[in-house]
Amino acid sequence: MTLNKNRIRVNDKHSVSKPTIVWFQQDFRLEDNPAILAAISRKAPIIPLYIWSPDQEWRPGEASKVWLHHSLLALKEELNAVGSSLIIKSGESKSVLSSLIEEMGAGALFWNRRYEPFAVRRDAGIEKELTKKNAIEIKSFNASLLYEPWEILQKNGKPYQVFTAFWHACAQYGEPIEPLKAPRFLLKPDRWPSSMTVEELVLLPSIPWDKHILEFWQTSAGAAKRRLKHFIVKSLSDYSLGRDRPDLDCVSYLSPYLHLGQLSPRQIYYSVKQATVGMKNKQFISSADTYLKELGWREFAYHLLYHFPETAGQPLREQYKKFPWRPNETYLDAWQKGRTGYPIVDAGMRQLWKYGWMHNRVRMIVASFLVKDLLIPWQSGAQWFWDTLIDADLANNTLGWQWTAGCGADAAPYFRIFNPVRQGQKFDPEGNYIKRFIPELCDLPIEFIHSPWLAGEDTLKKANIVLGGSYPYPIVNHAKARLKALESWKKTKQLKE
Repeated sequence: MTLNKNRIRVNDKHSVSKPTIVWFQQDFRLEDNPAILAAISRKAPIIPLYIWSPDQEWRPGEASKVWLHHSLLALKEELNAVGSSLIIKSGESKSVLSSLIEEMGAGALFWNRRYEPFAVRRDAGIEKELTKKNAIEIKSFNASLLYEPWEILQKNGKPYQVFTAFWHACAQYGEPIEPLKAPRFLLKPDRWPSSMTVEELVLLPSIPWDKHILEFWQTSAGAAKRRLKHFIVKSLSDYSLGRDRPDLDCVSYLSPYLHLGQLSPRQIYYSVKQATVGMKNKQFISSADTYLKELGWREFAYHLLYHFPETAGQPLREQYKKFPWRPNETYLDAWQKGRTGYPIVDAGMRQLWKYGWMHNRVRMIVASFLVKDLLIPWQSGAQWFWDTLIDADLANNTLGWQWTAGCGADAAPYFRIFNPVRQGQKFDPEGNYIKRFIPELCDLPIEFIHSPWLAGEDTLKKANIVLGGSYPYPIVNHAKARLKALESWKKTKQLKE
């Protein structure tokens, strides 16, 4: 399964005067948008298009649809500001594109690439069929990665499976392309084709459970740039020291914008690099390097998903297909609702439900608890994240869960099982993160905030806590669960692939 990085066909010498369709997918911005800039270079009218295909594989989850709704509105405003518009259609992508090309007499179809397995297959089919059927130029571009997955390979031509070696190879490959400037004006067609409204896509929930998401997040490319600037000025210097502390405000909050392409990794990369120019503060420079390495992990996730497409649902390491999981709906439900009895786990799951986002350190803690304390398949956790995260990204989601389960590339060792109490004590030492999302524990003394079951009867009574009532007892004993997990993982690791 490969992408044609040149992907261009010209079948009509007069096609340059015909409109260009620019198909937006996960690139909701005008700045650093190579498909838009290429369309401008044709000096022909441009028809920006978004296609809602609800029947596609890995269709957006409920939280992602909320973000998508507001992002489409923001993109439409951004296009209006440069004299253009956004055409919205619903249906199977190839059919919609074919009909629109015929209706508008389009001479070119440009889009920015996606790398998920279903998107690669779909785009290859679209290119093959439409170039046969129409006299049209078709070209795709890289707008969402620093490097193409086929550019960074081992000397033997095989993909990397270890992050450190991969990131080193990226550095050796050279600096990414610098971001492209946003256009000031887009040439519009003589007439616009029919379009749905964003509201007609019915992306928002009928019950407004998304109100807290909208209170916390702004969903536009402009907001993304403001977030980036705020992070660099206010938080980047403390990032390397504070990024694992969910009780502190040291992270960038840029993942949702990266997911829908309201901000490109190249914009982030060069903004952070520029901030270090002339900087003598060693802590700032160290934090900048640490942050860029996290951007590298995103690149690595896409590298793996592109070269190992089956990993979206299956472990990369063959022997882990035989792992003796113990699915348990009661445990899974308690985990999803933030009712496991382990405060740091429950705080994370409640943050996820409230804001559609979770701190990365806590993502690792809750994932470890699900697959190693509860022995519930990692796919169950990945599916829940897919449905509840506004930044639900297939590549990152897959890498994160397989890393935790120890069954993917460069995975955590099977014996790494996070102790949820110690993790809470280390990364939320004052319990402020827990208190924010589990208010029923607010009056508990700090020495018991990570393990309420150890508090005496009088202490619990003073804090208005009823274990098994207002807050649950732990659903499993971590020490015993750890031993069971170690035994299962050790046996599985010894199996031959």
